[in-house]
Amino acid sequence: MKPLYIFRHLEHEGPGYLTEVLGKHNIPYQLIRIDQGDAIPGNIDNASGLIFMGGNMSVNDPLPWIDEELTLIRRAAAIDMPVLGHCLGGQLISKALSGKVTANHVKEIGWHAAQRVDNTVAHDWLGDLPQEMEMFHWHGETFTIPDGATRILQSRYCTNQAFVIGNILGLQCHVEMTPDMVREWARCSPDELAHPSTSVQSAAQMTKNLAARVSDLNEVADTLYVRWLQPFMQVR
Repeated sequence: MKPLYIFRHLEHEGPGYLTEVLGKHNIPYQLIRIDQGDAIPGNIDNASGLIFMGGNMSVNDPLPWIDEELTLIRRAAAIDMPVLGHCLGGQLISKALSGKVTANHVKEIGWHAAQRVDNTVAHDWLGDLPQEMEMFHWHGETFTIPDGATRILQSRYCTNQAFVIGNILGLQCHVEMTPDMVREWARCSPDELAHPSTSVQSAAQMTKNLAARVSDLNEVADTLYVRWLQPFMQVR
């Protein structure tokens, strides 16, 4: 099969646990390192699907690659190609498909609960996962739900945590985390963690019981990723 294109916007915000899932299911991928100046493909003819990772920039920033990625998302949606976005990636999908990205009412950083939304799409995508799950978050902006999409996750600090339209999944939360990624993000962003609050954890708080927390998050990621990967597994 053709590879998945994975777009990385910062070196320390790579695909993380997602690569383990792809390896387990023998799904090929190509990492496109925006942070290293890799060129964005001019078309999606040689891809099976598109995956967009996070970043500390805004989708509303005047960066040339943002418009290029938005164009690819629209092209993928037009031909029902699977698209997956994490945090900034989810915001890119929302903006590409008629949504808006604006400041959230608070920054949401660290481990916070997210709840399932009670609808059939959420049941399809979340399966037997519990009503409430601890997720990892790091964002100050939020997306609206695009036309035709269905919200499947919400949280106390951010109403729109995930949406689905066809086989397009936009996430505000980070399900791709590994223990090393959590520690690295905390190390790289001391200013954002300088004033902890109910919605912003300190580095010590977010790295407490880290192995167990990430293990639980991996179970959520397994459910979402395998559901998103279903089309690829069926054609192999």
